[in-house]
Amino acid sequence: MKTARSVKSWGRLLAILTALFLVAAACGNGDDPEEGTATTAAAAGEGEAAGGCATDPVRAAFVYIGPVGDAGWTKKHDDGRLALEAALGDCVDTAFLEGVPEGAESEAVFERLARDGNDVIFGTSFGYMDQMLAVSERFPDVKFEHATGFKTSENMGTYFGAAEEARYLSGMAAGAVTEGNQIGYVAAFPIPEVLRGINAFTLGVQRINPDATVEVVWTSTWFDPVIEKEAAEALLNGGADVIAQHQDTPSAGEAAQEAGGYWLGYNDDMSRFAPEAWLTAPVWDWGPFYISVVEDIQNDTWTSDQYYGTTADGLVNLSPVSDIVPADVRDQIEALKAEIVAGTFAPFNGPVNNQDGAETVAAGDSPDLGTLLGMDYFVEGVIGSASG
Repeated sequence: MKTARSVKSWGRLLAILTALFLVAAACGNGDDPEEGTATTAAAAGEGEAAGGCATDPVRAAFVYIGPVGDAGWTKKHDDGRLALEAALGDCVDTAFLEGVPEGAESEAVFERLARDGNDVIFGTSFGYMDQMLAVSERFPDVKFEHATGFKTSENMGTYFGAAEEARYLSGMAAGAVTEGNQIGYVAAFPIPEVLRGINAFTLGVQRINPDATVEVVWTSTWFDPVIEKEAAEALLNGGADVIAQHQDTPSAGEAAQEAGGYWLGYNDDMSRFAPEAWLTAPVWDWGPFYISVVEDIQNDTWTSDQYYGTTADGLVNLSPVSDIVPADVRDQIEALKAEIVAGTFAPFNGPVNNQDGAETVAAGDSPDLGTLLGMDYFVEGVIGSASG
């Protein structure tokens, strides 16, 4: 059975990485005998093309913000890594590090993985952006791919997808079941990715139920079950009967079920954690993208790009909608999804107004991708501050 080259948590690896980084920097070369930290048996045959491969295996490293068992964002990226291994077999050699913090500490990780001889490094969180960019400039022969960011270099691309499409559809489900017209949203950080999702969700809610509002609570977390559950409980205690989220744990759903409310997840189908409350969720399929990147490297056709996948190409989807949602609304969701796939509908088609009632997208207009990626406001119907 093929196994990942290295499976370690950041907590156990930080001291080793930092020390080895300093040693490598002092020596000015990569010949330190300790540099086997991220190697495996699969790398033992390095220098010879693997059976059935035209070249040596592509070495691909993945850096995760959370644990692979988070049931959400990181799990789905690791599912993509496993799909990559299944598709390319011995022609690819993968490794991953989980629980790597955003910010300055991640730079040592990217540096180490580049020195270890990886051909491509995937960083799967927004807060890795500047650190990955800096390392990419020091290692021009290594390919870097950054999820959710917007900065690139000749050897660093970005990748993300139109989660707002599925967010809008999930909002329709939420708008259909709320009885008090108060929906709560447990949100991570006030960055464009999250703001865009909240806004699309709210527009979907109001398509079905114009009287409903969406109240946002910021947690400043991607993965903290305790804080996220407490935030959901506060919203439920304040009158919300439906909870949506932009984090990687199912704890908000557990709070909703305990309170007799409803819940919309994110990243994956989390229905098993709170089945009585479950409505639906935007979900990801990263495998095809990871496969395409490695194949491009194999074929020497990789270029720095800004990939933004959609429902039409399968990166983004909506999990099955619960029977709790009325059948006529489920039919509307399916019909609108077909329009999204066909390109005849987009969540931010105008008119769209901000919280203050000022027009941000005129009737008949649709914002371009650059505008969407820089979204910094809330739409009408959202309660809370877009700045956190």
